[in-house]
Amino acid sequence: MIPARKKPLHHHLYVQVLAAIALGALFGFLAPDLAAQPWVKALGDGFIKLIKMVIAPIVFCTVVSGVAHVDDARKIGRVGVKALIYFEVVSTFALAIGLLVGNLLNPGAGLVGAPDPALVSQYSGQTTAHSGIDFLLNIIPDSAIGAFARGDILQVLLFSLLFGFAIQSLGEKGRGMRAFVDDAGHAVFAVIAIVMKAAPIGAFGAMAYTVGKYGSAALAALAYLIGAFYLASGLFVLCILGLIARAAGFSIFRLLVYLREELLIVLGTSSSESALPALMEKMERLGCSKPVVGLVVPTGYSFNLDGTNIYMTLTTLFIARAMGHELDIGQQATILLVAMLTSKGASGVSGAGFVTLAATLAAVDPALAPGMSLVLGIDKFMSECRSLTNFIGNSVATIVISAWEGELDRARLVRGLDPRIETAVNADESHG
Repeated sequence: MIPARKKPLHHHLYVQVLAAIALGALFGFLAPDLAAQPWVKALGDGFIKLIKMVIAPIVFCTVVSGVAHVDDARKIGRVGVKALIYFEVVSTFALAIGLLVGNLLNPGAGLVGAPDPALVSQYSGQTTAHSGIDFLLNIIPDSAIGAFARGDILQVLLFSLLFGFAIQSLGEKGRGMRAFVDDAGHAVFAVIAIVMKAAPIGAFGAMAYTVGKYGSAALAALAYLIGAFYLASGLFVLCILGLIARAAGFSIFRLLVYLREELLIVLGTSSSESALPALMEKMERLGCSKPVVGLVVPTGYSFNLDGTNIYMTLTTLFIARAMGHELDIGQQATILLVAMLTSKGASGVSGAGFVTLAATLAAVDPALAPGMSLVLGIDKFMSECRSLTNFIGNSVATIVISAWEGELDRARLVRGLDPRIETAVNADESHG
């Protein structure tokens, strides 16, 4: 048997993205004025817009196809309830880890803060428009077309569920429409494959602009907070998600290797949305059923924001200390409860991490809200870790809920997470 030729290293997307991130950081460091130009920023923004362009169609096709192929409509509701329970439990652990690390490392202690309310007025002003009732009403789109035009994931998800149930109720009459949606989904994934070729360019532009605009000075000033946040996120991924993954029968480390390309894209663009379509495709390839993937992943992007939860509790403690407010146990418990709500209420808002922080500070103590200006300069660097943690959390949630529902193909999971088995299978298929 002739051994299968290995793909050259530089042909792998993750290698190209990693090289682009390194080159972008170097370019931003050596030529900050040039790297901070709008055209450099446009490289990253353009790639993210290309990805966002196909998110709504992918969510629609995946959810409609998944629901339409399910005979028991009650199964969809059961998956949704399990997902929300899982999200709330894991989000609570994320919030608690942020508080724990904040109390152990004391970021902000000894820092004399000079908050500027004007710098954050644009963010804090948004929080008043997102009460619980407003959030629930906003899930219902004014029109189906409007939901797709705005790219609101929850609105598209609602319409997709209703459309899928409608096709399901038609029985044999709906078979043609179901086949059309399935074919449309394959076509949209083909579009994604084309768009992903531009990922290295997008990662280069986003990283170069970030380093060029904010520079090393912004990092040095609040490096301790950044380090504490990355440590807390790492502990959450390795300990909490690692234990959950082990209980579900897979390794968190192998999952990270499996998703390496998407993780690097998220890192380079500071946006977990940039890898949402690829995540849905890879979760199906890993053995998760289409209905579970179609429901859990889009919902998780609004309700399962583990990185954002860690960011809110840890940064709230930092701002309070920097402004000379030492929060007691009762106030920290209030932070946890308030953040559990605000992390859901600002989903879908541009700059959601900063918006939810404003809402949390205003609810805990309005006097702390101006302190957001202390972290405004480094928020871009922290958003990368937020996005990575959110992305990893949603990938684990999809596998766990698939297993919980009995909709996980264990053989495909093992084969997908073990590169040696995958390579052997591919070699056998190529010579079969």
